[in-house]
Amino acid sequence: MPRESLAAKTARTQKIIAGLQNAYPDAHCELNYANPLELLIATILSAQCTDKQVNLVTADLFKKYRSAADYANAQPSELEQGIRRLGFFRNKARSIQACCRKLVERHGGEVPRTMEELVQLDGVGRKTANVVLGNAFGVSEGIVVDTHVARLSQRLGLTRQTAPEKIEIDLQQLVPRKWWTLFSHWLIWHGRRRCYARKPDCPHCEIQKLCPTGQKILRGAPAL
Repeated sequence: MPRESLAAKTARTQKIIAGLQNAYPDAHCELNYANPLELLIATILSAQCTDKQVNLVTADLFKKYRSAADYANAQPSELEQGIRRLGFFRNKARSIQACCRKLVERHGGEVPRTMEELVQLDGVGRKTANVVLGNAFGVSEGIVVDTHVARLSQRLGLTRQTAPEKIEIDLQQLVPRKWWTLFSHWLIWHGRRRCYARKPDCPHCEIQKLCPTGQKILRGAPAL
């Protein structure tokens, strides 16, 4: 089978976007937050956890800690206790406190609005920075690549890469910048509701005709 040209892949991506947009018109970040700081904290906590687990913890956490200074000055044991239901809670507590100290010392307690400043904060990589920039500030600096986005991008034949930063580069070449934030939401929603890791629901998939892996599965081949 000949390799798909960039022009053909770009055109197919436009159809994928249209299909996902139609399927999930209300797609959004499923972490609960009321301001940029809360989204930053929730995203740090979401590593190796589901959004539902994080939302259960932050419902009480955000009532107790309302500013970066509150987190920075908290007793480590108390902060750990507040998030101990989540995986790696000790490491996450340390990252949150170190992050918030820098917010207080360098940014007056406010969450910065640039990728360069965000990734200098403890516990914040490009993925977390993209979540905050895209959802809290409406800044399309990049595309969030989590496990769902990585899996679906590969299944859809949009990338052959496995490293998140390389997957993001491939997607940025195919997806118009105005859709960067929503594109990750659409893939995440589709991954949670249809394109499961182990048994994707290809027969009912809204974009199955645009997916080379889905076509193979329906012909009896295994999923990626």
